[in-house]
Amino acid sequence: MTDAAPTPPEETYSYLGPAGTFTEAALKQVAAASGKHWRGVNNVGEALADVTSGRSTAAMIAIENSIDGGVTATQDALATVPGLRILGEYLVPVNFVLVARPGTTLAEVRVVNAHPVAYAQSRGWLERELPDHGHIPATSNVSAAASLFEGSQADAAVAPPGITDHLDVDVLARDIGDNPNAVTRFVLVSRSRELPEPTGADKTSLIVELPDDEPGALLAMLEQFSTRGVNLSLIQSRPIGDALGRYRFVVDVDGHIADERVADALLGLRRTSPNVIFLGSYPRADEQTVAYHSKYDDGIFIEARDWLRGLLSGEPD
Repeated sequence: MTDAAPTPPEETYSYLGPAGTFTEAALKQVAAASGKHWRGVNNVGEALADVTSGRSTAAMIAIENSIDGGVTATQDALATVPGLRILGEYLVPVNFVLVARPGTTLAEVRVVNAHPVAYAQSRGWLERELPDHGHIPATSNVSAAASLFEGSQADAAVAPPGITDHLDVDVLARDIGDNPNAVTRFVLVSRSRELPEPTGADKTSLIVELPDDEPGALLAMLEQFSTRGVNLSLIQSRPIGDALGRYRFVVDVDGHIADERVADALLGLRRTSPNVIFLGSYPRADEQTVAYHSKYDDGIFIEARDWLRGLLSGEPD
């Protein structure tokens, strides 16, 4: 599928390649991408550049994992590359194998090639079984294994379990991930402004800057959500980069922008923050219905606005 004949840009999907990566596994979950041209890229920046240039209609990128939290390269890119929207999220269970060139034994491994995230998720096993090993970072889990045949100084690589379908390598150890329940969350990013319809099991992603570095600034931001009954499923700070003490916050909230409580929270953020980036509202990958108190039902917000409108227009009580 990756090597299919070139097709129009709107039929191309970018992902962290080469074939066999967890990112490709996430893209396989996208029905609209089936049968289209898939373009493997080297990093998040290249994937998003494909989207902004129109080379690809969308790109699949990792945004969070259950072990290390947010993928900072993705979060920073979404904060600084304008015009991007998240169309959906996809979950991929993650585990790893240690592979080497045929004939290599575990006792001979001194240096391991691994993507930094994969290395972090298998570091406990590596330090226990290979206490004196060195680490060479790779651009992807598959390229880590491929480098073994490209003059790399590494003796082994951390790779996805299906790597043997793509490369002639020996598996030295299986299930080397430190957490058997590890999951990586991926998002499909596009320039599309069309919002998916609310399902009742939705998520909205935002990036919010604090107006000032002063006591209570973060609390004031959080109150925009708490006073409207909006739950946060993720909040992570990232430096803006222009000065010490200046941060932006990557935020995922439960609900859709079409939900009155979420829309009202966004209005509050817009009034208090110098910069609010709306990244999209989309169905939750786990399909869990968002729970909230009935006092935050849409009808409550609508009735309150109608009441105020009546006061302003002089309608009788």
